[in-house]
Amino acid sequence: MSNKFSISKDKTAELIKEFGKGEADSGSAEVQVAILTERIRNLTEHLKVHKKDNHTRRGLMQLIGKRRGLLKYIKSRDIDEYRALIKKLGIRDNI
Repeated sequence: MSNKFSISKDKTAELIKEFGKGEADSGSAEVQVAILTERIRNLTEHLKVHKKDNHTRRGLMQLIGKRRGLLKYIKSRDIDEYRALIKKLGIRDNI
């Protein structure tokens, strides 16, 4: 059972298939960034409606920090892969 802030197993499997190197590759940094991005989008939509939900806002900030660290790692490892990933996900280059 998933709550409104997390993503479904189907969506997770779809992201793993799209960004992973194999069917069971859920641990690579690219897949983790894709999953975090989807969760961040869900929380952002929630916060547009519930502006005073500061507990969720804090969780969102933690997810953004985690994604930022993973993106920093990808950028230091392979800059071309980093650029392709942020373009595919539609996020800004702010690292």
